[in-house]
Amino acid sequence: MQEGPLLSVCIPAYNRAGVLGVLFESILNQDFEDYEIVITEDASPEREQIKSVVKDYSRKNSGRIRYIENTENLGYDGNLRNIINQSAGKYCFFMGNDDLMCPNALRKVASAVTRYDDIGVVLRSYAAFDGSPDNIVQEFRYFDSEKFFPSGAKSISTIYRRSVVIPGMVLHRETAIRYNTDRFDGILLYQLYLVANILTEKNGIFLPDILVLYRNGGIPYFGNAEKESEHFVPEEHTPESSLHFIQGMLDIASYVEKTRGVAIFEAILKDIGNYSLPILGIQSNKSFPVFFKYWLGLARMGFWKNSLFHIYFILLLALGQQRLDQLVTLIKNRLGYTPTIGNIYRGA
Repeated sequence: MQEGPLLSVCIPAYNRAGVLGVLFESILNQDFEDYEIVITEDASPEREQIKSVVKDYSRKNSGRIRYIENTENLGYDGNLRNIINQSAGKYCFFMGNDDLMCPNALRKVASAVTRYDDIGVVLRSYAAFDGSPDNIVQEFRYFDSEKFFPSGAKSISTIYRRSVVIPGMVLHRETAIRYNTDRFDGILLYQLYLVANILTEKNGIFLPDILVLYRNGGIPYFGNAEKESEHFVPEEHTPESSLHFIQGMLDIASYVEKTRGVAIFEAILKDIGNYSLPILGIQSNKSFPVFFKYWLGLARMGFWKNSLFHIYFILLLALGQQRLDQLVTLIKNRLGYTPTIGNIYRGA
């Protein structure tokens, strides 16, 4: 017999109190009842404002929302691990504290995890917006229809990179807890460590419907926690932090390959390289010497073997990120999903 709700909507919170209310509204207006909301506040400067917003919504929705204050700033990875441990649902449905949940999202996830056997990871589709949620600027839909991914190396290699963005991501809670570790704290990719491990024993499912809206332009607060401060600077995207982030993706893949006996590293390296345009683009506005040094740092990680990685670099120099982003968006809109590059496993 299941104890607790089917879904825990997990909101790791740091600042952004001003947009927390609209997130609560988007969740509480769902046409679904078997869920709880858990929010863990990570000792941010806006703790009192966040507490006030939560208190207001808790009063209106008795028993639905649980609020936890961390005694110290755990950082992104530590707070993500903490909220999983604090949750009571069979599955954790993660939301960034400045993002929005689409109507019927919880019902669609609940349907998926009950229609298929032994689901451990749900790979969602999402859209990004600027300013107002009516201003959708890009959709991220990896396949054109629902896909089932049986446990194993091939499914890990497909789902891994596509699970970087946290809103809408769904994990089987008890399995995630079994893999608890602080080994990769400070990388900002604890979710990838969990996805890779969970998919060694449980199945995955991809849902084509847009489940969440991702708010563009949010201020990055990474670097305030002790384990993040060496590599990340709050409110900045430095070349050094970007290199650390990508190296972390590869380090986690290598570690899981060795400890779980699944051959995933080379496939993940190739997949990241094939879709490395945004990875390069995030630093392409820097001066040429800085951008070149960044490109070289990525190349040395193993991406030098990928021809598309070099082509993207040249195109960014020739056309600029904005024009390339517009072209990518046009292609996605025409197809209705992200174009497939390389020999990507598409499920059973």
